[in-house]
Amino acid sequence: MDEDTRYEAVRSRDGRFDGEFFFAVETTGIYCRPSCPAVTPKRHNVRFFATAAAAQGSGFRACRRCRPDAVPGSAEWNVRADTVGRAMRLIGDGVVDREGVCGLAARLGYSARQVQRQLTAELGAGPVALARAQRAHTARVLLQTTELPITEIAFAAGFASVRQFNDTIREVYASTPSELRAAAAPKGGRGARSAGTPSAGIPLRLAYRGPYRSGAVFDLLEREIVPGVEVVTGPPGRRTYRRTLRLPHGTAIVAVDERTGASRARGGAHPGGWLDARIHLTDPRDLTTAVHRLRRLFDLDADPYAVDERLGADPRLGPMVAARPGLRSPGAADAEESAVRALVGPARAERLVARYGKALDSPCGSLTHLFPEAAVLADAEPDGPLGALTAALADGALRLDPGADRDEARRALLGLPGLDARTVAVIHARALGDPDVAPPGVDVPDSWRPWRTYAWQHLRAAGELE
Repeated sequence: MDEDTRYEAVRSRDGRFDGEFFFAVETTGIYCRPSCPAVTPKRHNVRFFATAAAAQGSGFRACRRCRPDAVPGSAEWNVRADTVGRAMRLIGDGVVDREGVCGLAARLGYSARQVQRQLTAELGAGPVALARAQRAHTARVLLQTTELPITEIAFAAGFASVRQFNDTIREVYASTPSELRAAAAPKGGRGARSAGTPSAGIPLRLAYRGPYRSGAVFDLLEREIVPGVEVVTGPPGRRTYRRTLRLPHGTAIVAVDERTGASRARGGAHPGGWLDARIHLTDPRDLTTAVHRLRRLFDLDADPYAVDERLGADPRLGPMVAARPGLRSPGAADAEESAVRALVGPARAERLVARYGKALDSPCGSLTHLFPEAAVLADAEPDGPLGALTAALADGALRLDPGADRDEARRALLGLPGLDARTVAVIHARALGDPDVAPPGVDVPDSWRPWRTYAWQHLRAAGELE
């Protein structure tokens, strides 16, 4: 998009582009999402940015009306397999907070200087600034949804000091942490925050753009349930998916509702909405990572307009797309777990959980275990395809993390004994979140690129593939 096209998107308050770019107004010092309902600024006062971090780095603060930090992520980072795309997925997963820029660079196979240069040149912000913007958003969520002390929130959000936290919140939101917390309280009430700490659950709205066929996603998750780790409750249309998660600093139990609450249309033209969720954490430092993994699982950063436009033009897929606009391709909350499950199937996965899964310190109903780690399975069942897969995951010969090189991962998978083409394709699509995996055994045209994984979903939904 050129800047004139971006301005037209702003002028029409087009929610399709929320998260794809941001605009800032020089006369007010504020940056917004394209669908912001405020009066459209004059063209000569507007600047455009690829990321919120770039807008913040240029001295603009977040709009209090449209809350641009709460938009869906850009679909570009799921599509792109280059260094910038891999870096953005890793930053979203919290790698910079846990391992620093050097750790990010090591995962990408470049020097820290090269990563800094590439991100800054393309996005207008380096990895530290991008992670800082993410920390600010996490801090706002914790301030406005929990009763955690402000000092604890500073470190839970990933800040190195309370002073750094205070300075960043003032710069990004033009408010102190206390003022942000107070702003969440309705008049005459105690507040919108949960009564306890994150262990009691953090309520969240996981935003998405465009139409979202949540029923198809929940149908798939329900068919694949592994007892002890996952459960789906409620009738169709009002189901809740709950599962356990292993995270860098602790564990979590997450719950996501099928119903979307008040699905809104930005500017009255383009529907969008959110999935209501609640995350119970043993360590609040894991909030950013948990949210990122839920977004990958539910494919919330997809661009259904781009997908449906491309696939809908195909004679074979066109009627399927028209019947199911906004069909998503679910990913994985835990990539290594997803790979194992793709290989062994639900029944054997249930037995692996019962035999080798780690029991939760505090079970929650039928959620009692974490899925066993690859290293545990490699030691316990070293033979056959499962042993080969888990050994490769455990020793790093196969990487499936958000920043993994997809081509290298595919070559590694194809080199493992006992993995057929369909299993490799499922791992590539689900664990790696690749939107362009060709359905196995189907001769697909190039016109389906870069959305062949979504074509696969449409063919399955239409009963043409298993």
